[in-house]
Amino acid sequence: MTRVHAFGDDALGTLDAVGLVEQLAAGHVSVPEVVDAALDRCERVDGALNGLAQEAFERARAEARAPRAGYFSGVPTFVKDNVDVRGLPTQDGCDAYVSPPKAADGDFFRMYGATGLLPLGKTQLSEFGFSAAAEHPRLGAVRNPWSTDHTAGASSAGSAAFVAAGVVPIAHANDGGGSIRIPAAVCGLVGLKPTRDRLAQDEVHRGMPVRIVADGVVTRSVRDTAAYLREAEKVYRNLRLPPVGDVTRPGPARLRVAVVTTSVGTAATPEVREQTLEVARLLEELGHHVTELDAPPVPAWFKDDFLLYWGFLSTYLVRSGRFTRQRWDPSRLDNLTLGLARYSARRIHRLPRAVARLSASHRITARLFAEHDVVLTPTVTGPTPLVGHLDPTQPFETVIERLMEWVAFTPLQNATGDPAISLPLATSAEGLPQGMMFSAARGREALLLGLALELEAARPWRHLHEV
Repeated sequence: MTRVHAFGDDALGTLDAVGLVEQLAAGHVSVPEVVDAALDRCERVDGALNGLAQEAFERARAEARAPRAGYFSGVPTFVKDNVDVRGLPTQDGCDAYVSPPKAADGDFFRMYGATGLLPLGKTQLSEFGFSAAAEHPRLGAVRNPWSTDHTAGASSAGSAAFVAAGVVPIAHANDGGGSIRIPAAVCGLVGLKPTRDRLAQDEVHRGMPVRIVADGVVTRSVRDTAAYLREAEKVYRNLRLPPVGDVTRPGPARLRVAVVTTSVGTAATPEVREQTLEVARLLEELGHHVTELDAPPVPAWFKDDFLLYWGFLSTYLVRSGRFTRQRWDPSRLDNLTLGLARYSARRIHRLPRAVARLSASHRITARLFAEHDVVLTPTVTGPTPLVGHLDPTQPFETVIERLMEWVAFTPLQNATGDPAISLPLATSAEGLPQGMMFSAARGREALLLGLALELEAARPWRHLHEV
């Protein structure tokens, strides 16, 4: 395996985002030094990782001289290339059209930037975010810094690759079927998908019939994710949800934890099942009350309904492209996007029922969380695939079967709106990170973060510079 990272003896060092804030506040490093270090790191590793979609390097250097205020003032970051940032195009991991530079920031980035984070540019994703591997016939594959033969996972792959490789300590990610949690799982990071409506979102995501997309971050430490939610909540506060607040230590309560290693029609591989049960045993050692469930809390209809809805989103994008996008060329769309659109078009009569059931799916998990505080599953069913396994130039039937098998656990929370966090608590036989996922009832991010802090202290995970 070829590992790639940029950690070194510069202004960034091996600091996480909170550590960098402390160094900046103490005057040990300056924002221009930190930004220059991050840009140098990006230029050194992007040839191997292919995580960069749009660069804004000169703009970042200019902003570093007078960074915006906020807790994270001057901390370098990247934004995924499916949210709007003034002056940059939004290409959605696609080259079937040409996006002009945006005239204004989207609602998400206004909130994100108000925390003080300083963007260096935008990161690469799978086409429209549909695949669990960012691979593209012309834009190339985003590769995993732990092993460049392997995928960096899901549509937030570019952000995850750069954070894991030490280019920046924190980066934007979003999640419509697992795309915060999956790249976190395979790149050895913390990835929390927040509760639906917890944070500000761009209009395109707010307008979905079932609002499956949630925005967040990928980080190397739990405290960075907790600090980000705390600071974002100061900018945008949803009064219908309990506040996350300032989570800095493990929660005192011993939790009722349900363990699940199968989803609808799909089971974790024997290796991943054993890794999950090992984490369950750790929870018991920490005093939590663990119960293994015989059957998954996912109804039999969920897989087909979610796939149909996924396909409907593709149908909308494909059919509206010539009206909404410049120089639209559908012949350049990949087989996954086009195959999803065809799949949905043939079953469109089933869509209203699917949307209704997905919209009501939170009632299923509400019953589950009446009996359990947290559900533990693996984040993905098996080891990280090699680049090419989910290549979207393959026949649609091949790609979608492999995709649905690998990501069987993550889509449920996108439908229900519940929060879920992936933690890199296991390591595969190949020596690659393997994520474990914890989900909770709506609005209970603070509970998940408290548990994550406890697990991070009990079983610290390695970073690339430590391997």
